[in-house]
Formats: sequence, structure tokens, C-alpha cells
Amino acid sequence: MSGIPGWLLRHQVSVEPYLGDSAYGPRYGPLVVVRCFLDQATRLVRAADGREVTSSSTVYARLDTVAPAGSRITLPDGRHTTVIAALRRDGSGLGTPDHLEVQLV
Repeated sequence: MSGIPGWLLRHQVSVEPYLGDSAYGPRYGPLVVVRCFLDQATRLVRAADGREVTSSSTVYARLDTVAPAGSRITLPDGRHTTVIAALRRDGSGLGTPDHLEVQLV
């Protein structure tokens, strides 16, 4: 299995990828609609800086999805949230579904 099967990607979210900070605040790339599987469960996760934070939702998307930490996400219900961490789950040819796990505030 090379990627997450399309039939599992039942939801759509809007992603504005974080590009970095400017003199006027954070910069974001153009909005992209991403097919994904959305798991709205609260859990404790570790942020990129090592802090433990509470994640309200997790998005599972194709590996080529661009959603670095700090990106803005709009969920199907219209709620706006921010990416805590985006974790590549790449089995490198093993029989696992390769995907990007995106943890959200």
C-alpha cells in the first residue's frame, strides 16, 4: 500500500499554509481545499517546541499535503484552527498507508 486510500478521505478542510513571519505578522500561502479524514477527538500532543498541548482534532491527509506548524485550517463546520504539528507517516514501502497526520489546536 503506498498512500492512504481515497475512500477514507471523507472530509474536506481548507488549508492556508504558514510561510513565516513578516514585519506585519504571520504570512500564509493561498488557500487549498484538501480531502482528508477528520478525527475530532481531544488528546494531549507535543508541539514542535516540546510543550505538551491539547489537540482538538486530527486531520489525516495524503503525504503531498502542505500544512506546516502554524498553518490556518478551516474545518467542515466552519471552525478556524491552527496546526500544532504535521507528522509524516511514511512506511517506505511497507504495507502501511502513507499519510500526513496534522494535529490541530
